[in-house]
Amino acid sequence: MTERWEPAAFKARVDEVLHRFVAGEADLLAAVDPALGPVAEQLEAAVAVGKRLRSAFCYWGWRAARQPESEALLRAAASMELVHAAAVVHDDLIDDSPLRHGRPTVHMALGGAVAHHPRAADAGRSLAMLVGDLLMSLAGQLFATSGLPAAYLGRARPLWAALARDLIAGECLEILHTGAVPDTAASLKVIRYKTAKYTVEQPLLIGGALAGAGEGLREGYSAYGLPLGEAFQLRDDLLGLFGDPRHTGKATCDDVRGHRPTALLAETWRIAGPGERERLSALLGRADLDEDGLEAVRGVMRRLGAPDRVEKMITVRVGEALGALHDLDVPAPATAALTALAHSAAVRLS
Repeated sequence: MTERWEPAAFKARVDEVLHRFVAGEADLLAAVDPALGPVAEQLEAAVAVGKRLRSAFCYWGWRAARQPESEALLRAAASMELVHAAAVVHDDLIDDSPLRHGRPTVHMALGGAVAHHPRAADAGRSLAMLVGDLLMSLAGQLFATSGLPAAYLGRARPLWAALARDLIAGECLEILHTGAVPDTAASLKVIRYKTAKYTVEQPLLIGGALAGAGEGLREGYSAYGLPLGEAFQLRDDLLGLFGDPRHTGKATCDDVRGHRPTALLAETWRIAGPGERERLSALLGRADLDEDGLEAVRGVMRRLGAPDRVEKMITVRVGEALGALHDLDVPAPATAALTALAHSAAVRLS
């Protein structure tokens, strides 16, 4: 294994697989009836952009197990992005987020497509739910038809059940904890199940299972993947409130208006005094929260040093991941790629 990791080139290859596959499925959907055109368009829009981190981790789960470059593996790895696209559509729907990548989210776009409906907003949300369901189904289809031998696919198939179960568990936990008294341990569990596992650990494990990786390597993948996945979501927590919308493509008020159980909010609450908690309670969960109110929340967080605490949590977790990677007996190119991916997952602007 002598190839140098080139993220842009890899992303372009995954984009080509995704766009061609989903465009074909969108055409088949639209062929059923012209009225399905807007739904087919949103199916394609859901995979139009992305970092393609999940496919990269799946790819390197395969390569670190000393398997060769494979176009079939690339297709299998690309299926991870359809899982992510499905999760994003459903997550935006659950959170009623208006923007993603600087564009209307799927349920917002489809609400406009059914303006004639007596309950247009509800109809748009229902259509978006079905788009997300279809994307998850297509993920399994792309994986199964990747071209890898059936025996290889059979080794990895049980992990798909775990991926879906953990992802849904995390989403459910987030809903159950939304609006509750902020708690750091609860927030970290939401992070682990909603994001960390399906972003890093499970793609690595699926790539490793496809490659026939041994138990020791699989354990190493988890030791690297779980803390790194948590660092990824902790960075999202910070960007969600303190990031530049021009880079994140998302509204900065969503987490506060939704009173979501982020670790950033939980750490703020943990160290806040009675007066600060009273101020936060008056602002969290308010649908009419304006920029002044949002800045007031940011001000409390800054005064208490909560963003710095979350930054330290990120640093600790990246260190754990890189330490676990150092202990793995994998080829040097895989070590270099997984090191670069760790930094790109945790140190970013969007």
